[in-house]
Amino acid sequence: MAYTSNAAMNQYRQTGAAAASVETDPKKLIEMLLGGAIDRLAYARGAMIRKEREAKHHYITAAISIIEHLRVVLDLKAGGALARNLMSLYDYMLARLPAANLADDTQGIDEVIGLLRDIKSAWDVIPSGSQRH
Repeated sequence: MAYTSNAAMNQYRQTGAAAASVETDPKKLIEMLLGGAIDRLAYARGAMIRKEREAKHHYITAAISIIEHLRVVLDLKAGGALARNLMSLYDYMLARLPAANLADDTQGIDEVIGLLRDIKSAWDVIPSGSQRH
């Protein structure tokens, strides 16, 4: 599946949570995208438990779109080993989520949420102006 960077941002804007300042602060955008992916996976998990297949699919697809955007914007040259490790994690998540969706696997969703939370918590402590993604 191919996703555009605009698709991820448009997906996040639909919640009304993206502020104009995000457009000029890449660090804040990454933080919001990570949070948005976590939120959508939490919604997908709930829908999975309630057997709401359409909602589950919608939220997992939205999370995949956001994660794909995060993966695509990685600067492997400037980011070095850290960027390569993030690329591997994002690739793993992008493989894990469709499998979890098909199998109604809440543990798979939980695993990806945990990985995203770890990345987000590390990202949150980076001072503005020093980000390398």
